[in-house]
Amino acid sequence: MTSKPPKDITPLDFEKPIVEIEDRIQALLSQVSEQVSQHGETLDDEIEALKNKAQTIRNKVYAALTPLQKLQIARHPQRPNFTELIQLLSPECWFELHGDRAGMDDRAILGGIIELACGPVMVIGTQKGKGMKENLTHNFGMANPEGYRKALKLFYHAEKFKMPILTLIDTPGAYPGIMGEQNGIGQAIAFNIREMARLKTPIVSVVTGEGASGGALGVGVANKIYMMEHALYTVISPEGCASILWRDAAFAEKAADALKITAQDLIAMGISDGIIAEPSGGGHRDPVKFAQAIVDTIVPVLSTLKQETGDALTNQRYEKYRSIGAFAIA
Repeated sequence: MTSKPPKDITPLDFEKPIVEIEDRIQALLSQVSEQVSQHGETLDDEIEALKNKAQTIRNKVYAALTPLQKLQIARHPQRPNFTELIQLLSPECWFELHGDRAGMDDRAILGGIIELACGPVMVIGTQKGKGMKENLTHNFGMANPEGYRKALKLFYHAEKFKMPILTLIDTPGAYPGIMGEQNGIGQAIAFNIREMARLKTPIVSVVTGEGASGGALGVGVANKIYMMEHALYTVISPEGCASILWRDAAFAEKAADALKITAQDLIAMGISDGIIAEPSGGGHRDPVKFAQAIVDTIVPVLSTLKQETGDALTNQRYEKYRSIGAFAIA
């Protein structure tokens, strides 16, 4: 993979001090050629000092992000989505498989076969769009029941042909509309959870952005769960939690702190199996490095899991989920 410099990145509110310095750097760079041609002077020392200052501030800001700030990064409109990651993970091999065998093809969940160093892999993931038109096509990454049935078809296909499964999760949840309820969204998710637990093929899940509610869990029952550094995994969005508990979405920051939704929180609680580092400033600043970090993490894991028997894989999954959570008897 060849890294390309990001262009026209939309800054987040807490990045304003960094943006101000970067603007000054660009202003100085625009003066350099004129200064050199007229006076033989350069501004290299001043530019280098500003670059170092910007990096120092960036490191300081990103080392102390709040959960709500991490949520802003996870939802950044330029964060790599499923189809962009597929092109970076496997640029020469992507064979998409469509439909749920009942006449529907939900575009909020996509899946197909890619080629990694460990061999062919069935990859399934939630797809958010870039811009309003794409988001409407993909329903903002919120799947209907037919999306989970499509995913299940691909799970069975992978098991039949002894392919490992990779799921990429970035969704605010399953579609909460009336049609979803009428068509059995709860049953579809529950069925996927049960069947994923039984699959006798390796499953690795990576939360690349938002992993929210049953919409994430419907494609997220895995032997290993990894989270990108600024990704979130939660039973409900902070805004939704605040609306329920405090009757006001303005309490989202308080809810985000209480929910323990960050990758760092979840690995401390034994839910996540590892954190995948992101480029400085978030995955949207260097999608190539973002994708390469995923490859470097999952390929060795899939290679190891492929050596296990089907029964060992299902038992490992069972023990993993049975061990999540703790309680005390007074």
